[in-house]
Amino acid sequence: MATMTAAQLRAQAKLEYDAFLAGCPSRRLLDRISDKWVSLVLAALGSAGSHPGDDCAVGPRPMRYSELSRRLAGVSQKMLTQTLRSLERDGLITRTVTPTVPVTVTYELTDLGHSLHGLMRGIKEWAEEHMDEVLTNREKYDTHTT
Repeated sequence: MATMTAAQLRAQAKLEYDAFLAGCPSRRLLDRISDKWVSLVLAALGSAGSHPGDDCAVGPRPMRYSELSRRLAGVSQKMLTQTLRSLERDGLITRTVTPTVPVTVTYELTDLGHSLHGLMRGIKEWAEEHMDEVLTNREKYDTHTT
């Protein structure tokens, strides 16, 4: 049996990725990116509008932690920190520290993050557009099943 290089092993594994299989690593990635805070951070960094509802006012740009915290109403400091760290670990965002007084830390989408942004943005927009229908359907279902 021939020995495979690391690159060959990765190429072989890539061919075998199937998120329907319990042990597939892509399943863990799907779990990560389906988290609501991950979705919202990626959406915010990809189109950092200056006001809620004004998402297209400014294109992708670096954002400070405090900007992200304000933009993502309801996120705890702990959850935002964990989310940003996980996105940085996965290579979806970069964290840049600027030695100012006080230190300035900004977050920005990487090329990989930009490739995912469009999907996440579409899901966010779909949810906003169809929320009334979903609420109506939930109400109908709940009144018929009880």
